[in-house]
Amino acid sequence: MSTDLGQDPRPGATIDDLRQGIDATDEALVGLISRRAELARRIGALKQVDDSITFVPARERAVLNHVEAVNRGPLPHAAIRGIFQQIIAASRNLEQPVTVAYFGPAYTNTHYAAVLRFGATSRLLPADTISEVIDLVEHGKVHYGVVPIENSTEGVVRETLDALYRTTLSIADELNVPVRHSLWGSGALTDVTTVYSHPQALAQCRNWLARNLPQAQAQAAASTAKAAELVVGHPEAAAICPALAAEHYGLKLLADRIEDSPYNRTRFCVVGASMSQPSGHDKTSLVFSVKHQVGTLNHALAVLEHYGINLTLIESRPTKEMPWQYLFYVDFQGHLTEPRISAAIEEMREYCLFLRVLGSYPEDK
Repeated sequence: MSTDLGQDPRPGATIDDLRQGIDATDEALVGLISRRAELARRIGALKQVDDSITFVPARERAVLNHVEAVNRGPLPHAAIRGIFQQIIAASRNLEQPVTVAYFGPAYTNTHYAAVLRFGATSRLLPADTISEVIDLVEHGKVHYGVVPIENSTEGVVRETLDALYRTTLSIADELNVPVRHSLWGSGALTDVTTVYSHPQALAQCRNWLARNLPQAQAQAAASTAKAAELVVGHPEAAAICPALAAEHYGLKLLADRIEDSPYNRTRFCVVGASMSQPSGHDKTSLVFSVKHQVGTLNHALAVLEHYGINLTLIESRPTKEMPWQYLFYVDFQGHLTEPRISAAIEEMREYCLFLRVLGSYPEDK
């Protein structure tokens, strides 16, 4: 197919000339996106995957890295990446629609993470608890689940760690989503006397609220989405909530980027029946318990150092089965298929009562 857009509008072109150029470019883009989707569909047919799902995080990550590498602007890399994430997701769902459970309710940050990773054309189902998300995937009700696993300021999500220990599923992918808080309402900022949100969101905006709305009362809500619902029809109230929730309830933006820390991020994991193929920049997650001998934890972790493996997370949790017995969760860089990683894990088993690989998956920087 031709992608010739003709001559660029001449210097001094009118607004109408430039708009005609945009229209021609849009038509070409639609054709190219459709062609890409057809190529993806044909790849799916050649794989002869039957009932399996064509979600391949390693390949998708390679595509995103490639489009960033060839991007010359003026759009920033993040914008190009976001556009292609949705193109990839739509093409994947054309091959075979994906059903995804996420820790709800709808219009929360986890909902946003699920949309970001799987696209708006996927079938997304909210679940009341993280354990319910895992259960839905385990019983084949959905293909994948999306749950929060760590926040850069609040630490790990313990319910997720406990659920991963009890399941046979694998972490198939991860994504790090910047925490961006905004204030939404139906009145004016100067009229706000009550601010609703989840306690964590209120805490993460405490300084901004003290400076800009010192007389406003902070009210905890069950979720950021519920906060948006509570302010509908109340011009004196506002909600700290995601744009998804604000748009759903018809709220307007009162103040943007009100979070106290610009570095706050939440890490989400995608759980599925199998782990991902190696991408070249991967992470592996383990859960293990050690023998009741002096120094066994140090010996187990020293194995990783011996093989030159970079540890990115360690967290302990009680087993809830025997008093004073603990499980240790670790993340480190590398994929299970790498000889040094598999050798290190086998050597670690010598010091462990229990060890299970929770998954190897592309690392999201």
